[in-house]
Amino acid sequence: MLRNTSHRPTSHSRSVRTRATAVGALSAVAALLAVAVQAGPASADGPKADAPKAAAQKLGKVDPGALAAKLTPAQRAELLRDANATKADTAADLGLGAKEKLVVRDVTKDRDGTVHTRYERTYDGLPVLGGDLVVDTAKSGKTEGVVKAAKAQLKGVDMSADVKAWAAEKQALGAAKAAGSKKADADRAPRKVVWMASGKPVLAYETTVGGLQHDGTPNQLHVITDAATGKKLFQWQGIENGTGNTQYSGQVTVGSAQSGSNYTLTDNGRGGHKTYNLNHGTSGTGTLFTGPDDIWGNGNPSNVETAGADAAYGAQLTWDYYKNVHGRTGIRGDGVGAYSRVHYGNNYVNAFWDDSCFCMTYGDGSGNAAPLTSIDVAAHEMTHGVTSATGNMTYSGESGGLNEGTSDIFAAAVEFNANNPQDVGDYLVGEKIDINGDGTPLRYMDKPSKDGASKDSWYSGIGNVDVHYSSGVANHFYYLLSEGSGAKVINGVSYNSPTSDGLPVTGIGRDKASLIWFKALTTKFTSTTNYAAARTGTLAAAGELYGTTSAEYTAVANAWAGVNVGSRPGDPGGGTSFENTTDVSIPDNGPAVTSTVNVTGRTGNAPSNLKVGVDIVHTWRGDLKIDLLAPDGTVYPLKGTSASDSADNVNTTYTVNASSEAANGAWKLRVQDKAAQDTGYINSWKVTFP
Repeated sequence: MLRNTSHRPTSHSRSVRTRATAVGALSAVAALLAVAVQAGPASADGPKADAPKAAAQKLGKVDPGALAAKLTPAQRAELLRDANATKADTAADLGLGAKEKLVVRDVTKDRDGTVHTRYERTYDGLPVLGGDLVVDTAKSGKTEGVVKAAKAQLKGVDMSADVKAWAAEKQALGAAKAAGSKKADADRAPRKVVWMASGKPVLAYETTVGGLQHDGTPNQLHVITDAATGKKLFQWQGIENGTGNTQYSGQVTVGSAQSGSNYTLTDNGRGGHKTYNLNHGTSGTGTLFTGPDDIWGNGNPSNVETAGADAAYGAQLTWDYYKNVHGRTGIRGDGVGAYSRVHYGNNYVNAFWDDSCFCMTYGDGSGNAAPLTSIDVAAHEMTHGVTSATGNMTYSGESGGLNEGTSDIFAAAVEFNANNPQDVGDYLVGEKIDINGDGTPLRYMDKPSKDGASKDSWYSGIGNVDVHYSSGVANHFYYLLSEGSGAKVINGVSYNSPTSDGLPVTGIGRDKASLIWFKALTTKFTSTTNYAAARTGTLAAAGELYGTTSAEYTAVANAWAGVNVGSRPGDPGGGTSFENTTDVSIPDNGPAVTSTVNVTGRTGNAPSNLKVGVDIVHTWRGDLKIDLLAPDGTVYPLKGTSASDSADNVNTTYTVNASSEAANGAWKLRVQDKAAQDTGYINSWKVTFP
């Protein structure tokens, strides 16, 4: 029983005055956030404004049993205790080896009683990176399914390290410096791990390098070094960041607390979320915003409270979205609020999420005059926290693009859900800040390539693209699934979304699309999920929610086909194909070989969506560089080499814009193995004219 005292902090909704401000052109940065801000009614001294009423969700004929149950923190804690108490039995049921142990990381529950438990693994006492898995258990206790981050078996790992820890640390520091890091230093001694994310499990070192990145963002570069050979196996950045804009709103309401005669930016109604002032520092928590009155800020960025109020407001709207729409109470689902830090550094044009502090951090922008504290930034950064607690897609390669795309997707969902008439929802990213100086947005979800860097569709080398641009595939998929392809006007904004296969996609509505993505994120995605696995996961989620014969399930498949991930349901391949099935050996680390397909009987040029189906049998496919050669010798790259792609075989259909080429003639597939030890052959390949 709690004791009531006169100085006990109490929850308040506090009035905040902010003013719409124009933002000058900012220097472009690689890390970009998603979708714009929400406004409240403008009033300098009037009564406190309530947050806009959330938009009603349109979920259609969803199976209510497949929806996430709204768990209280106590209910979630009880499920975690149950999972920990039975993890040894679960390991035995899954057939794990004697050296494998399960570590419970997260749990969710559906309304029909199905429990989704997320585990990490250890092997011989060492953490296994890429060994995470999700176990689905029916209400009866029967295991219904398992999703693993790695298909390889975890056994027979050589636990002797020929490479010393200092050598791994030296390699990691070199990688950080090569990326432009400042004051790079290992945060702690390299730790031994089992690395499983790239295929066969091996003993390795994980080194985390601190200091600062090239733009002043804190550095948490993770570098994986093979403990037997000293080869760098992988690296990823632990700080997940982006850029945003100032708040374009009038008076809004934020949660606060009173203690005696003072007030603080502490939202006790949302897990105790606190907002701190770093006062241009770059470390520590800063000072909790405290004031003698119930008014925060004056709408001018020169008032230090304004940025704090904006950050608090964005955080509360994001919390409310996840709780009210998806039944998730807090980022981790445990009812605990993160905290926000504003006024980071000087002229820092960025914002970032940091798992180590469970916090969001915002810079003040160019000239310290444009704090990056908008609602879209808060939604994006808080979603990085949700992803870390659930799917935890590694922040590099295709999984990194999905991680960024997830933050973009739910930033858009939060904006639409806010339902604010002064800043209506849209699929334009950062349209308010004019960072390009010409009035154009940072990103376009309907056609990501319009920003000049993001990718509309998947291709084999997309894992080598910066995650903020490879996320375009996820963003485009989400737009197609929500709204469909072609030209349309939504909330006064014109869109025209293409598809990679030239066929139309019919949208199912944003609410359904968001629900499907959230279920996939929390129950299907793992640390190694790539775009193909994301397709599998979202189809599974759609099947559970709407049925595998539903229009929603078909739309998911069609939307993925629209961004060149998988085929459409019932698609037999279509069109006219020309194929070569003669085996061609690929020399190990040798010269390129070619296989020829002769196309005849066509008229005019090849299409803009020429399909190139490649079937290559080869161990460690990352060694291979694959090109398509047109009859006139023009080279169309299909796949580049990748040191981290250790999977076997290439069985992929690529889409090529070959519209400038004559259709008839000798088309060639050129393949070269550019590293030693692995061998294989071209099994077959074909070109298809839709």
